[in-house]
Amino acid sequence: MTILASGSKGNATIVAAGNTSVLIDAGLSCRELLKRMALAGEDPASLDAILITHEHVDHVSGLAVLARRLGIPVYFTEQTHRAWVRMLTPKTTMSYTKWLEMKQREKAEAEAASHAPAHTVIAVEAEPDATAQLPIDPDDDTPVKKDPAALPVVEYFRPGHAFAIGDLDVNPFTIPHDAADPCGFVFHARSESLRMAVATDLGYIPPNVKLALKNVDVLLLESNHDLEMLKDGPYPWSVKQRVLSRVGHLSNAAAAEFLTQDYDGGAHTIVLGHLSEHNNLPELALLAAEQAIGNRMSLLGNRILLAGQAEPTPSICL
Repeated sequence: MTILASGSKGNATIVAAGNTSVLIDAGLSCRELLKRMALAGEDPASLDAILITHEHVDHVSGLAVLARRLGIPVYFTEQTHRAWVRMLTPKTTMSYTKWLEMKQREKAEAEAASHAPAHTVIAVEAEPDATAQLPIDPDDDTPVKKDPAALPVVEYFRPGHAFAIGDLDVNPFTIPHDAADPCGFVFHARSESLRMAVATDLGYIPPNVKLALKNVDVLLLESNHDLEMLKDGPYPWSVKQRVLSRVGHLSNAAAAEFLTQDYDGGAHTIVLGHLSEHNNLPELALLAAEQAIGNRMSLLGNRILLAGQAEPTPSICL
């Protein structure tokens, strides 16, 4: 697991096993995502797919450009895909139905035009100086103006129904958040019998999430805010209510409560993610989690890390 960014300004995580590598969310610009991958030693050309947890901008801002640039499929729930298309395509110019009709028409025209040139995928190598040598600005991609929701391939999945991408089995699960159909993921590397989980952007931890997070080897868990800092902070009251709601974000205290009461202790590493820059401090999130772990002698071998917003977190390899 390599966390490229985690926080309200953008989220992106790579999970890899065997010959398979997937990106969970693309919440930075395409150019910034490529920079982060180069810094982390990850090769963008090795990515097999992008998986989206939900349609909020800090999880999808670079999605379309990156997917087109690399020519890889994007996995959504159907509701999340619909919400993302609506977000990019104003209803005054194109509804989801009209967009779908347009895509079907374009596909038929492409099949009829046998002389049409093949699509070319530009592979980007993750050399140390790759970020300074990008041939074009991915954020200034002309086709975006015609159809901002164009993607090479779209694949739908349903929470609660596992599917496979190469060497990875993917188990999506529903999470409580104010989005169309938000989900977390558990990734199972079949060859090594290892499991990694991603659970951020959730207002609380319901029974289905507690069940999904059992028997994982690495856990990326939200620890978004300190309750007192949020209450005394600069956000408008309406935003504070949203963050504190059962479809908002997980507090340090709520994450610690899960680690104390419901966590089975199986993870080699726990990574605290999606920390608020305005309503949290890394020291507070870490202290709450360490105290929760310290209250259970059987968990003292667990390692706790923090995922940051500004730079990639060192890769976690098992």
